[in-house]
Amino acid sequence: MSPDTKYLNNYRIFYVQILLALCIVFACPNLDHGSAEAWASNIARHVIHLYLLKASRGLVVVAHSAFAKRLDLAKLCGENQKHWLLFAAAVGLLVYLKQPIVNEQLLLMYIAYLVTKYPDLDVKSRSISYGTGMACSFFEGYLRHILPSDGHRYVGFDENIRVYEANQSVRLPVKRLFIIITKTLYSPPDLKDFNKPGRPDLAYVEACKSLDTVIKDVAGVKNRTYKNSAYKIVRKNAANVMITAECATPLHTLYLVLRNRAIYTDLEGINEAEVVRDFCEMLTSILEKNPDCNNKCEIVYFDNTNPDLNLADVLLERIKQIAPNFEELLEADL
Repeated sequence: MSPDTKYLNNYRIFYVQILLALCIVFACPNLDHGSAEAWASNIARHVIHLYLLKASRGLVVVAHSAFAKRLDLAKLCGENQKHWLLFAAAVGLLVYLKQPIVNEQLLLMYIAYLVTKYPDLDVKSRSISYGTGMACSFFEGYLRHILPSDGHRYVGFDENIRVYEANQSVRLPVKRLFIIITKTLYSPPDLKDFNKPGRPDLAYVEACKSLDTVIKDVAGVKNRTYKNSAYKIVRKNAANVMITAECATPLHTLYLVLRNRAIYTDLEGINEAEVVRDFCEMLTSILEKNPDCNNKCEIVYFDNTNPDLNLADVLLERIKQIAPNFEELLEADL
């Protein structure tokens, strides 16, 4: 179903509901129609009551998001602009008519609202977020093929690194795949694009020979290849640091999709920050639950919009957290 058809159906349903309301009005002979002013004030007051009922949960969600520093207030206001205007109009009408904005019915409606919401507490949502779905796809479609050994043709990520160290006469102080998640979802063709040009005082990343290619038969594709990139972090007056690193390709694909919103209209309201959060949380959970993959990846969030952040330094800081003595390992190789 196209987006235009969905919108059209929504309006049709709404108009039928209006027609149903009019039928109820004229079908009830004992209904006190009263004055137009009384009807307008009662409808406005009930609009306010309904919004306050809906907002009771929304305010808690907003407060939680603000506490977790995940609240985009401007986006929140923009997405609900029509609701804010309607709420303000209802308040303005009651003020103009010198009518109370709320009354005792609000408390009764709120209690009834909580009663009707209670059965839904145990109902789990059947839908998943974009970030969660992409994390599952990333793991099953890629990481599961390059991290554990298949017991046949592929020796596994750990052994692949050891082979690389022996062939290239280098040492990787942290034998994990660093998965870089950017704030904007963008992934450059080469991580060197995140270096700071004109800053020789800063460390920078430089691509090296890749690890041995992994070849597997997958989903009807014979000899499908997977390859992990190796980079060295070049530091001033210090030894280079070798790592395996890459960006999360599903997020970069979404970045490309969002640049063509006119084509992908169903994704119009997507929140990039929520996608990144859900992707990282789900991927972390998946890796922790898989013994063959646990401690083989390191998810690194990088705010590529912050001009003060340098990817090489962010990676070095994470390496220090994982292997505090990595400098000693590098010095032993010199």
